[in-house]
Amino acid sequence: MDLFTHTWAALRTAVAGLPDEDFARPSGCTGWLVRDLVCHLVIDAQDVLITLATPADTEPTRDAVTYWHVSGTPPTGDDPLDALTVRLAAAYEDPALLKFHLDDVGSAAGRAAALAPPELRVATQDMVLTAHDYLGAYVLEWTLHHLDLVAHLPGADGPPAEGLARTREMLERIAGTPFPASLSDTDTLLIGTGRRTPTHSERSALGETATRLPLVLG
Repeated sequence: MDLFTHTWAALRTAVAGLPDEDFARPSGCTGWLVRDLVCHLVIDAQDVLITLATPADTEPTRDAVTYWHVSGTPPTGDDPLDALTVRLAAAYEDPALLKFHLDDVGSAAGRAAALAPPELRVATQDMVLTAHDYLGAYVLEWTLHHLDLVAHLPGADGPPAEGLARTREMLERIAGTPFPASLSDTDTLLIGTGRRTPTHSERSALGETATRLPLVLG
């Protein structure tokens, strides 16, 4: 629960510190500018609020790892929902408005998460999870999108080390195998999720695992 708060606060702080011109730069998400990614984070924050306000009275069906649907097909940016996000982001026009909306809704999502009992059962996307596991899944979401945010912004702060380590751990559980110790947490996440192509030496270190990548999470 604390790591959710830490990674979410770090991501929102990174967005708040961006100069306006950075919103028109590419992000690490295929087909999205930084402004599109930030708009997606607003939608994510809304989803957190909705889910924490949707209690369930049945047993959990998923946990923080099995919450994720895994495919091997990287996004192209042509999905209708992705296209909608781009149109919504463009409608803001002034990056200050987008920053304000993320701070407003994002702060509320953070407060709701801090107040949620860990054992609370919540429903989302035809799944039931405890609040602890639901928010734990979002540590992965925040960390990967923080990497996406700074992918082409070398001066921006990246995600916290604790979030990187926890997300690597979850990705290894999803993959069913550890990644080579020679790969940093950041490189493991970028390569493992298809955000960059491994070098020849990295592919050799990955061995058979390389044939099962990327792990595209949705």
